Amino acid sequence: MDLGRGRGGAGVPAGPGARPGPAPGPAPRRPRRRAIVFAGAVVGALLVIVGAVLLVDIGGDGEAAPAAKSPSPSPSSSSPVLPAGVKCAGDDCSGQDPEAMGCGGTFAKTVSSVTVGTALIEVRHSPTCGAAWARITQAAVGDEVRITPSEGTAEAAAVEAAAVNAYTSMVAVPAGVTTQACATLTTGETGCTPAQ
Repeated sequence: MDLGRGRGGAGVPAGPGARPGPAPGPAPRRPRRRAIVFAGAVVGALLVIVGAVLLVDIGGDGEAAPAAKSPSPSPSSSSPVLPAGVKCAGDDCSGQDPEAMGCGGTFAKTVSSVTVGTALIEVRHSPTCGAAWARITQAAVGDEVRITPSEGTAEAAAVEAAAVNAYTSMVAVPAGVTTQACATLTTGETGCTPAQ
């Protein structure tokens, strides 16, 4: 029996309880496996980020979507955004009743006035509506008031029975247009506001 072969010989066990040693070959590559797992995690994270960005843009929460839905306002817009209750602006107000169109009240102010006899004559202007009208108060039945713009058509009104005031329809007053209110009373008196 050859004892030398049993101790160190290749392929022969050393004895009855001996364990076989590691198989010859290359060493395991754990660092490479870690690099692959890390690269997979990075790619997965990037896919989640790209997906989130695309979902936000599709949902319309970004800046671009609202700009595409509504045009930007321009000074030459023919239909300005009006406050609730206001029904006209500019030329659309010409010949219209200022109260019925929502241009009076808090949207109007007196820009010039004059007293003729006992009547007060006013030019009322609504910057919101871009229009003006004449108003006469403390008047008598038959007294008349009119508003004349420096460009365009004049409007007139007369005080009717059981009233002590009256107002004309509106005239459009774009930039550079002035208006003047004039009254003719039944007493024969006349008078006009300064042009504004």
